[in-house]
Order: sequence, then structure tokens, then C-alpha cells
Amino acid sequence: MRGKTVVLGVTGGIAAYKSAALCSKLAQAGADVRVIMTTSATQFVQPLTFQALSRHAVALDTFDERDPSVIQHIELADTADLIVIAPATANVIGKLANGIADDMITTTVLASLAPVLIAPAMNVHMYEHPAVQHNLATLKARGVQIFDPGEGQLACGYVGKGRMAEPEQLFERIMALLTDHRPLQGKRVLITAGGTIERIDPVRYLTNESSGKMGYAFAEIAKELGAEVTLISGRTMLASPAGVEVVSIESTQQMLDAVLERFNHTDIVIKAAAVADYRPASISKNKIKKNDGTLQLDLVKNPDILQQLGERKTSQFIVGFAAETENMEQYALDKLKRKNCDLLVANNVTLPGAGFGVDTNIVTLFDEQGVIESLPIMDKRQVARHVMELVAKRLANGKSGTLE
Repeated sequence: MRGKTVVLGVTGGIAAYKSAALCSKLAQAGADVRVIMTTSATQFVQPLTFQALSRHAVALDTFDERDPSVIQHIELADTADLIVIAPATANVIGKLANGIADDMITTTVLASLAPVLIAPAMNVHMYEHPAVQHNLATLKARGVQIFDPGEGQLACGYVGKGRMAEPEQLFERIMALLTDHRPLQGKRVLITAGGTIERIDPVRYLTNESSGKMGYAFAEIAKELGAEVTLISGRTMLASPAGVEVVSIESTQQMLDAVLERFNHTDIVIKAAAVADYRPASISKNKIKKNDGTLQLDLVKNPDILQQLGERKTSQFIVGFAAETENMEQYALDKLKRKNCDLLVANNVTLPGAGFGVDTNIVTLFDEQGVIESLPIMDKRQVARHVMELVAKRLANGKSGTLE
């Protein structure tokens, strides 16, 4: 990381103490760390701490111009290879989303062309507030990278989502960004995500609990690793990942058509969508009215997208998924072989932290030889990065190559 400049913005949250550890790790790795603190941040950690760790004076005030030959926030903006804001409070997130520049951090970000990574940290109810979520979605759409907070005991006493990512996690992400680690450069990746919808009538449908979070995490990571990414997305409430082509579909048949249209020009397929196995035999043109009797719904089998891809593949690397509730290893290996996958990611959705709708997952990876490894509970982006790095290594060594 020598020769790389990281501008570290520290805002007013108790997690500011973690930023000191992050600053130390970056400096030890050879990065030139320039720290900016808000006035509120100085109530939690003294500027002298960051000055000692970074070997640079800490920038505090937009009007504190110590060198008359430069304008400080412009110099920081121009020299930054990466801007990291950790912790990022709800206040600074709101300012950045709305283009407000009234302190040293926000003016620097607004003046810079460098990539931005923010690590939110706040009370769980603040984090879940629609205004904060809207602001995060706005920043994400502009290409700002968000390192989602973790869940656990918060300083306020609540237990929930809002803990700033650990310094080790942030350091790993920063290393990947600054060292231009792009093992999927030139590869075309096709990802399916979300749940499909099978219509019963104009107002009712069959679906499942999938949130799309796992597939969307894969899309974001594949893009970061240099791939050209197409995301075939079913039902979800998630914002589209920056720089990714998103194709919205509704039914399983529509997803199959979209995938097959692109399959021959794809290098890697990540089949993370939760696809409906069955659909109504017929769709009523009008809303079905309630009556005193029972309603019988006839279902027919949907096409098996993963099966068809396995039958058609030539040089494509296919990663399948299996969400199980029992006998996970047996079912996962059977699915991998029957559907001609190169890797299979399986999870037991009954385990806390591994089901639908949550931000974490607990997965086991399989290939034709059996279990490759079982991962502990991880953020879904971490799971996606781990799997995509493995795929890149397998492709580099040939599909039957070793993990090393």
C-alpha cells in the first residue's frame, strides 16, 4: 500500500475508537493516512491520537488553513486514492446524500473524484429509519461503497444492527480497493437473485421469502473484482448495485428466458435466486372472488433453470445454491452432480443468521469431491467475496485446479 493515500474521516460516534485501530493498521501497511475529524468526533477521541498514529496533523476546521500555498480540503480531495468515513453517523450520511458541505469531511468528499467507502454506526432505530435508508440508497446509487454495520450490543444498550464494522474487516476491504485486486477482469458474470412470482390472478401470486440480499451481494463483489456483471433480479426491495446491468423479471419462465438469452456469452453463472418450483396451471384473467367453499389450486412444475444450464454449459463455470432444512450435505452433493455445477453453496435456513431476509449467512461449499470448507457466520458480502475469490482461483488453475 506504499504510495497510496487514504483520507480517513472520523465523525462523532462512540465507534471512533475503532477508527484509531484502523488508522494504525493502514499506516503499518505503508499507506499515507490523512485524518479529518468533525468537532463531535473530538469528544470521543483526541486528535493527538490520530496525529501520533498517522504522523500527520489532523484536519479539523475548513477555515484552519495552515499552509498558504494550498487550500487544505482541495489538497486532500486531490491527493486521496480512497476516502473512508468510519464511523459514519446518520448526520454525515444525510449531508453526503444531499450534497451539503458544511465541515471539513463533507467539503473534501464533495471536491474529490476518489472512491468513497463509508461504515455506518448508530442506534438500531436510527439505522432502520426510512430517512437513513433512503440516504444510504442514494449514496449507493452514486457508487459510494457501504460497509454495512453488524448486529450486537450497542453503546446505547439496545441489541440490533448498528455496530460499525471491525477495523480488520474494513482494512481487508481497503486493501482490496487500493491494491486493485481484480482477478475477474475481463470475465462476464451472470447472477440471478431474489424470489420469482407466479401469478394466480391479477392481484395474487405465489412466491417465497427470498430478499435477494445474497445475489445482490454477489453482484456487488463481482463488479468490485473487475467483472462485467448482469443481474437477473426477481422480487426484491433492494437498490440496484452501481455499475451492474439489472434485468428485472417476475416469473420463473421469464428468468429462464433472460438467462438463456445471455448464457452463451457468459463466463460465470451465480444461480442465487430462489426460484418457484411450481406455478398455477392457469392464471385467472380476473380477480378470483371469495365464496363459502374451498379453493382448489392446480399447480404444474416450473422449468428447472439450473438443470438446463448444466445441460447446455460448454466452458461456463456454474455456481449453484441449495437452501436446506435437513440432510444438507446429502442433498447438496446430489444437486451438484445432477445439475452439473462446478461449485455449490449450501445453507441450513433453520439456523439463526442463515435464513432469508437477514444480512448474514452460514454456508458450506461443495465441489464434486465433497465438502471444500464450512464457513462461520459471515456478512453476505463476505460470503460473496470468499466464493468469488475461490471461483477466480479455480478458473486461473483450470476448473479442477487446487485451492492454492
